[in-house]
Amino acid sequence: MTVDRDLVMRTLAGVALPGGGDLVSRDLIRALSIEGGAVRFVIEAATPEEARTLGPAQASAEAKLKALPGVQSVQVVMTAHGPAAKAAPPSLKIGQHPTPQQGGPQRISGIDRIIAVASGKGGVGKSTVASNLAVALARRGRRVGLLDADIYGPSQPKMMGVSQRPSSPDGKTIEPLVAHGVTMMSIGLMLKENEAVVWRGPMLMGALQQLLGQVAWGKLDVLIIDLPPGTGDVQLTLCQRTQLTGAIVVSTPQDVALLDARKALDMFGKLKTPVLGLVENMSTYVCPNCGHESHIFGHGGVAAEAAKLDLPFLGELPLALDVRVAGDSGTPVAATDSPLAAPYLALAQRLIAGGMG
Repeated sequence: MTVDRDLVMRTLAGVALPGGGDLVSRDLIRALSIEGGAVRFVIEAATPEEARTLGPAQASAEAKLKALPGVQSVQVVMTAHGPAAKAAPPSLKIGQHPTPQQGGPQRISGIDRIIAVASGKGGVGKSTVASNLAVALARRGRRVGLLDADIYGPSQPKMMGVSQRPSSPDGKTIEPLVAHGVTMMSIGLMLKENEAVVWRGPMLMGALQQLLGQVAWGKLDVLIIDLPPGTGDVQLTLCQRTQLTGAIVVSTPQDVALLDARKALDMFGKLKTPVLGLVENMSTYVCPNCGHESHIFGHGGVAAEAAKLDLPFLGELPLALDVRVAGDSGTPVAATDSPLAAPYLALAQRLIAGGMG
């Protein structure tokens, strides 16, 4: 029996919810995809509190779908797009001098893998890759966190569509936000809009330490860290204080970007941080009007560099207007049914298959 969208939606309409209605009538289903016998979708609750009450409905939906003929697997991700009902402004201060740490890089309790997404220079789409990779991993059934460690230029709140201020009930622990199935935190959520961060190195290092150690991340399969561009204090602090699974370096194909990417790779080598692979972003542009394929920034340069350095090449990502529009609107393209989500889902699957995601 062929599994189609109508059959799945009819089945989900049979899952009753607390307070009345069902998953379909209350319009909670997002990003439904059906690939052969694999069914994936997101349940988007209005608040974290509502998401907690929908746990039994999520389990019921999985069970009902798995019972359908032709369904081989079901992946359901719960997301809470709205603010918590009682989210009080945190009373703790972000941006203090780091505290001493003995014994070298440390693990973060409850987090299985930590992957840093880095670039040698700005403007290569590193933050877009980080947000879409996090969402893609969540769609593949992983428990995912996203930390925006670009202290001077935090962009993940905009890309992930969150603006509410996190709460800190005890003045020590920060409660992260949830969007598109991803637990996320950013210094940008702790600042006033358009407020600049004017800190020297020790303040940056202290802020990173707080965002890693004082956020209630919970149990995560993987934490994606969106690093600032370059090879500065944040990168140095992260690699020296935290046990990383490894780093992914993002570059565009042209020589000037690769020149800076090599410096980032050299930095990770000196810090003894494994490089999981390289990603070529903005690799291909397809004209939406005529379908002509162009390589505006060149093509294949990152793959050639990976081969030269004997590093994994993780794939090519397109240059597309819809990817930019999706990020600006707060819904990463990987959270949608757009064909442009496919390269990010493939990247996530490649990491999972390699035991890294």
